[in-house]
Amino acid sequence: MTTSVQAINRCLTSLFKGGDTRLMNLTSLRSAQESRPNGRQRLLVVYRAWLRILFLGAQIVVLSFSPASYRPAARRQQILAAIYWATAPHLTAFLTLSALISVVLIRIVVASAQSYGLSQYALGLLVRTLVLELIPLYAAMFAAVRYSLPGAHRIRERLADLPASAGSAAEQRLLRDELLPRALAAAFSVQLLATLSGLLALVLSYLMVYGLSPWGLPAYTHSVGQVFTLPVSLIFALKTFFFSLAVAIVPMAASVQRDQRGRYRRSSDIFEFARLFSVVLTIEILSLIGNYY
Repeated sequence: MTTSVQAINRCLTSLFKGGDTRLMNLTSLRSAQESRPNGRQRLLVVYRAWLRILFLGAQIVVLSFSPASYRPAARRQQILAAIYWATAPHLTAFLTLSALISVVLIRIVVASAQSYGLSQYALGLLVRTLVLELIPLYAAMFAAVRYSLPGAHRIRERLADLPASAGSAAEQRLLRDELLPRALAAAFSVQLLATLSGLLALVLSYLMVYGLSPWGLPAYTHSVGQVFTLPVSLIFALKTFFFSLAVAIVPMAASVQRDQRGRYRRSSDIFEFARLFSVVLTIEILSLIGNYY
Protein backbone atom coordinates (compact mmCIF):
# COMPACT_ATOMS: atom_id res chain seq x y z
CA MET A 1 0.00 0.00 0.00
CA THR A 2 2.82 2.40 0.89
CA THR A 3 4.62 1.57 -2.38
CA SER A 4 1.53 2.35 -4.48
CA VAL A 5 1.01 5.68 -2.68
CA GLN A 6 4.65 6.66 -3.33
CA ALA A 7 4.28 5.74 -7.02
CA ILE A 8 1.13 7.88 -7.29
CA ASN A 9 2.97 10.80 -5.64
CA ARG A 10 5.89 10.48 -8.07
CA CYS A 11 3.50 10.46 -11.03
CA LEU A 12 1.67 13.55 -9.81
CA THR A 13 4.96 15.35 -9.14
CA SER A 14 6.30 14.60 -12.61
CA LEU A 15 2.98 15.62 -14.14
CA PHE A 16 3.01 18.99 -12.42
CA LYS A 17 6.65 19.57 -13.30
CA GLY A 18 5.92 18.75 -16.94
CA GLY A 19 2.95 21.08 -16.87
CA ASP A 20 5.12 23.89 -15.46
CA THR A 21 7.71 23.26 -18.16
CA ARG A 22 5.11 23.32 -20.91
CA LEU A 23 3.59 26.45 -19.43
CA MET A 24 7.00 28.14 -19.38
CA ASN A 25 7.63 27.12 -23.00
CA LEU A 26 4.25 28.49 -24.06
CA THR A 27 4.92 31.74 -22.19
CA SER A 28 8.35 32.19 -23.79
CA LEU A 29 6.95 31.37 -27.22
CA ARG A 30 4.15 33.90 -26.77
CA SER A 31 6.56 36.61 -25.62
CA ALA A 32 8.85 35.88 -28.60
CA GLN A 33 5.92 36.17 -30.98
CA GLU A 34 4.84 39.42 -29.37
CA SER A 35 8.38 40.83 -29.67
CA ARG A 36 8.46 40.14 -33.41
CA PRO A 37 7.28 43.08 -35.53
CA ASN A 38 4.06 42.55 -37.39
CA GLY A 39 3.41 43.54 -40.99
CA ARG A 40 2.42 47.11 -40.16
CA GLN A 41 5.52 47.66 -38.05
CA ARG A 42 7.75 46.26 -40.79
CA LEU A 43 6.20 48.59 -43.34
CA LEU A 44 6.75 51.48 -40.95
CA VAL A 45 10.42 50.54 -40.51
CA VAL A 46 10.91 50.28 -44.28
CA TYR A 47 9.15 53.61 -44.80
CA ARG A 48 11.35 55.35 -42.25
CA ALA A 49 14.50 53.82 -43.76
CA TRP A 50 13.61 55.07 -47.25
CA LEU A 51 12.67 58.46 -45.82
CA ARG A 52 16.11 58.76 -44.19
CA ILE A 53 17.77 57.75 -47.46
CA LEU A 54 15.83 60.42 -49.34
CA PHE A 55 16.69 63.03 -46.72
CA LEU A 56 20.40 62.22 -46.77
CA GLY A 57 20.33 62.02 -50.56
CA ALA A 58 18.85 65.51 -50.69
CA GLN A 59 21.65 66.71 -48.43
CA ILE A 60 24.24 65.16 -50.76
CA VAL A 61 22.65 66.84 -53.79
CA VAL A 62 22.57 70.22 -52.05
CA LEU A 63 26.21 69.88 -50.97
CA SER A 64 27.25 68.89 -54.48
CA PHE A 65 25.73 72.10 -55.91
CA SER A 66 27.12 74.31 -53.15
CA PRO A 67 30.29 76.25 -54.08
CA ALA A 68 31.48 76.04 -50.47
CA SER A 69 31.94 72.28 -50.89
CA TYR A 70 34.74 72.88 -53.41
CA ARG A 71 36.33 75.95 -51.86
CA PRO A 72 39.26 74.42 -49.94
CA ALA A 73 42.00 73.24 -52.29
CA ALA A 74 42.53 70.07 -50.28
CA ARG A 75 38.88 69.10 -50.71
CA ARG A 76 39.01 69.71 -54.46
CA GLN A 77 42.03 67.47 -54.68
CA GLN A 78 40.22 64.85 -52.63
CA ILE A 79 37.22 64.96 -54.99
CA LEU A 80 39.46 64.68 -58.05
CA ALA A 81 41.32 61.77 -56.48
CA ALA A 82 38.02 60.02 -55.74
CA ILE A 83 36.89 60.55 -59.35
CA TYR A 84 40.15 59.08 -60.61
CA TRP A 85 39.93 55.97 -58.41
CA ALA A 86 36.28 55.48 -59.34
CA THR A 87 36.95 55.46 -63.10
CA ALA A 88 40.57 54.88 -64.15
CA PRO A 89 41.25 51.47 -62.50
CA HIS A 90 37.99 50.01 -63.85
CA LEU A 91 37.88 51.62 -67.29
CA THR A 92 39.86 49.00 -69.20
CA ALA A 93 38.01 46.05 -67.68
CA PHE A 94 34.62 47.62 -68.26
CA LEU A 95 35.29 48.61 -71.87
CA THR A 96 36.64 45.13 -72.61
CA LEU A 97 33.56 43.53 -71.08
CA SER A 98 31.30 45.98 -72.88
CA ALA A 99 32.99 45.26 -76.22
CA LEU A 100 32.59 41.50 -75.78
CA ILE A 101 28.92 41.80 -74.86
CA SER A 102 28.31 44.22 -77.71
CA VAL A 103 29.99 41.97 -80.30
CA VAL A 104 27.96 38.95 -79.20
CA LEU A 105 24.64 40.82 -79.23
CA ILE A 106 25.38 42.56 -82.53
CA ARG A 107 26.27 39.28 -84.19
CA ILE A 108 23.10 37.59 -82.89
CA VAL A 109 20.82 40.43 -84.00
CA VAL A 110 22.44 40.88 -87.43
CA ALA A 111 22.43 37.15 -88.20
CA SER A 112 18.81 36.77 -87.07
CA ALA A 113 17.70 39.78 -89.13
CA GLN A 114 19.47 38.49 -92.24
CA SER A 115 17.96 35.05 -91.89
CA TYR A 116 14.43 36.50 -91.74
CA GLY A 117 15.01 39.12 -94.42
CA LEU A 118 14.80 42.06 -92.01
CA SER A 119 18.28 43.50 -92.39
CA GLN A 120 16.95 47.05 -92.71
CA TYR A 121 15.69 46.91 -89.12
CA ALA A 122 18.84 45.45 -87.58
CA LEU A 123 20.59 48.75 -86.81
CA GLY A 124 17.54 50.33 -85.25
CA LEU A 125 16.99 47.28 -83.07
CA LEU A 126 20.65 47.26 -82.01
CA VAL A 127 20.66 50.92 -81.04
CA ARG A 128 17.42 50.62 -79.08
CA THR A 129 18.31 47.46 -77.16
CA LEU A 130 22.03 47.91 -76.71
CA VAL A 131 22.74 51.63 -76.48
CA LEU A 132 19.47 52.90 -75.05
CA GLU A 133 18.61 50.13 -72.59
CA LEU A 134 21.37 47.66 -71.74
CA ILE A 135 24.52 49.79 -71.62
CA PRO A 136 23.31 52.38 -69.05
CA LEU A 137 21.91 49.57 -66.91
CA TYR A 138 25.06 47.49 -66.63
CA ALA A 139 27.25 50.61 -66.43
CA ALA A 140 25.30 51.61 -63.30
CA MET A 141 25.55 48.10 -61.84
CA PHE A 142 29.28 47.88 -62.63
CA ALA A 143 30.02 51.20 -60.93
CA ALA A 144 27.91 50.20 -57.94
CA VAL A 145 29.59 46.83 -57.43
CA ARG A 146 33.15 47.99 -58.05
CA TYR A 147 33.10 51.36 -56.27
CA SER A 148 29.90 52.60 -54.66
CA LEU A 149 28.99 49.65 -52.43
CA PRO A 150 32.58 49.03 -51.17
CA GLY A 151 32.92 52.76 -50.51
CA ALA A 152 29.70 52.78 -48.51
CA HIS A 153 30.99 49.92 -46.35
CA ARG A 154 34.23 51.81 -45.69
CA ILE A 155 32.32 54.88 -44.59
CA ARG A 156 30.20 52.78 -42.23
CA GLU A 157 33.33 51.18 -40.76
CA ARG A 158 34.90 54.61 -40.24
CA LEU A 159 31.75 55.81 -38.49
CA ALA A 160 31.66 52.68 -36.32
CA ASP A 161 35.29 53.24 -35.28
CA LEU A 162 34.61 56.76 -34.01
CA PRO A 163 34.73 56.97 -30.21
CA ALA A 164 31.54 57.69 -28.33
CA SER A 165 33.00 61.00 -27.09
CA ALA A 166 33.59 62.28 -30.64
CA GLY A 167 30.09 63.69 -30.98
CA SER A 168 28.13 64.69 -34.02
CA ALA A 169 30.73 67.22 -35.20
CA ALA A 170 33.20 64.46 -36.01
CA GLU A 171 30.51 62.50 -37.81
CA GLN A 172 29.52 65.51 -39.90
CA ARG A 173 33.16 66.22 -40.75
CA LEU A 174 33.67 62.59 -41.79
CA LEU A 175 30.53 62.65 -43.93
CA ARG A 176 31.60 65.90 -45.60
CA ASP A 177 35.15 64.74 -46.24
CA GLU A 178 34.41 61.11 -47.18
CA LEU A 179 30.82 60.74 -48.33
CA LEU A 180 30.55 63.72 -50.70
CA PRO A 181 33.68 62.91 -52.76
CA ARG A 182 32.67 59.26 -53.07
CA ALA A 183 29.13 60.18 -54.13
CA LEU A 184 30.38 62.61 -56.79
CA ALA A 185 32.90 60.06 -58.01
CA ALA A 186 30.27 57.34 -58.30
CA ALA A 187 27.94 59.61 -60.29
CA PHE A 188 30.75 60.66 -62.63
CA SER A 189 31.81 57.04 -63.09
CA VAL A 190 28.34 55.97 -64.25
CA GLN A 191 28.12 58.87 -66.70
CA LEU A 192 31.57 58.24 -68.15
CA LEU A 193 31.24 54.46 -68.43
CA ALA A 194 27.82 54.71 -70.08
CA THR A 195 29.00 57.34 -72.57
CA LEU A 196 32.20 55.54 -73.60
CA SER A 197 30.57 52.12 -73.85
CA GLY A 198 27.68 53.57 -75.87
CA LEU A 199 30.10 55.14 -78.36
CA LEU A 200 32.03 51.88 -78.51
CA ALA A 201 28.84 49.93 -79.24
CA LEU A 202 27.92 52.34 -82.05
CA VAL A 203 31.37 51.95 -83.64
CA LEU A 204 31.24 48.15 -83.36
CA SER A 205 27.75 48.10 -84.86
CA TYR A 206 28.96 49.98 -87.92
CA LEU A 207 32.05 47.81 -88.32
CA MET A 208 30.12 44.55 -88.07
CA VAL A 209 27.42 45.67 -90.51
CA TYR A 210 29.38 47.70 -93.09
CA GLY A 211 32.98 46.76 -92.36
CA LEU A 212 35.73 49.33 -92.96
CA SER A 213 33.96 50.87 -95.95
CA PRO A 214 33.04 54.57 -95.56
CA TRP A 215 30.12 54.24 -97.98
CA GLY A 216 27.78 53.00 -95.27
CA LEU A 217 28.01 56.20 -93.18
CA PRO A 218 24.96 57.97 -94.71
CA ALA A 219 22.66 54.97 -94.20
CA TYR A 220 24.12 54.34 -90.75
CA THR A 221 23.69 57.91 -89.52
CA HIS A 222 20.16 57.94 -90.98
CA SER A 223 19.24 54.78 -89.06
CA VAL A 224 20.76 56.04 -85.81
CA GLY A 225 19.13 59.45 -86.25
CA GLN A 226 15.72 57.84 -86.63
CA VAL A 227 16.17 56.20 -83.23
CA PHE A 228 17.58 59.22 -81.37
CA THR A 229 14.64 61.55 -81.72
CA LEU A 230 14.29 64.46 -79.33
CA PRO A 231 11.97 62.70 -76.81
CA VAL A 232 14.07 59.50 -76.87
CA SER A 233 17.31 61.46 -76.43
CA LEU A 234 15.81 63.40 -73.52
CA ILE A 235 14.57 60.24 -71.81
CA PHE A 236 17.96 58.57 -72.36
CA ALA A 237 19.82 61.52 -70.81
CA LEU A 238 17.44 61.68 -67.85
CA LYS A 239 17.64 57.92 -67.30
CA THR A 240 21.44 57.94 -67.26
CA PHE A 241 21.42 60.93 -64.93
CA PHE A 242 19.03 59.28 -62.48
CA PHE A 243 21.03 56.04 -62.69
CA SER A 244 24.11 57.97 -61.61
CA LEU A 245 22.17 59.63 -58.79
CA ALA A 246 20.89 56.27 -57.57
CA VAL A 247 24.35 54.69 -57.59
CA ALA A 248 25.82 57.72 -55.82
CA ILE A 249 23.11 58.32 -53.22
CA VAL A 250 21.41 55.06 -52.22
CA PRO A 251 24.47 53.11 -50.95
CA MET A 252 26.14 56.19 -49.44
CA ALA A 253 23.01 57.39 -47.67
CA ALA A 254 22.29 53.88 -46.37
CA SER A 255 25.82 53.66 -44.96
CA VAL A 256 25.18 56.42 -42.40
CA GLN A 257 21.98 54.94 -41.04
CA ARG A 258 22.01 53.73 -37.46
CA ASP A 259 20.36 50.52 -36.32
CA GLN A 260 17.73 50.28 -33.60
CA ARG A 261 20.40 50.46 -30.91
CA GLY A 262 21.95 53.61 -32.36
CA ARG A 263 25.04 51.87 -33.71
CA TYR A 264 26.59 51.71 -37.17
CA ARG A 265 26.28 48.05 -38.02
CA ARG A 266 27.37 46.55 -41.34
CA SER A 267 24.40 45.22 -43.27
CA SER A 268 24.27 42.44 -45.83
CA ASP A 269 25.83 43.05 -49.23
CA ILE A 270 22.93 41.27 -50.92
CA PHE A 271 20.42 43.50 -49.12
CA GLU A 272 22.25 46.68 -50.12
CA PHE A 273 22.54 45.54 -53.74
CA ALA A 274 18.86 44.54 -53.83
CA ARG A 275 17.81 47.94 -52.51
CA LEU A 276 19.90 49.73 -55.13
CA PHE A 277 18.73 47.42 -57.90
CA SER A 278 15.08 48.07 -57.00
CA VAL A 279 15.65 51.81 -57.49
CA VAL A 280 17.51 51.29 -60.78
CA LEU A 281 14.83 48.89 -62.02
CA THR A 282 12.11 51.42 -61.20
CA ILE A 283 13.93 54.08 -63.24
CA GLU A 284 14.34 51.61 -66.12
CA ILE A 285 10.62 50.74 -66.10
CA LEU A 286 9.67 54.43 -66.13
CA SER A 287 11.99 55.06 -69.08
CA LEU A 288 10.48 52.13 -70.97
CA ILE A 289 7.02 53.53 -70.38
CA GLY A 290 8.17 56.91 -71.66
CA ASN A 291 9.81 55.47 -74.78
CA TYR A 292 7.29 52.87 -75.90
CA TYR A 293 3.95 53.91 -74.45
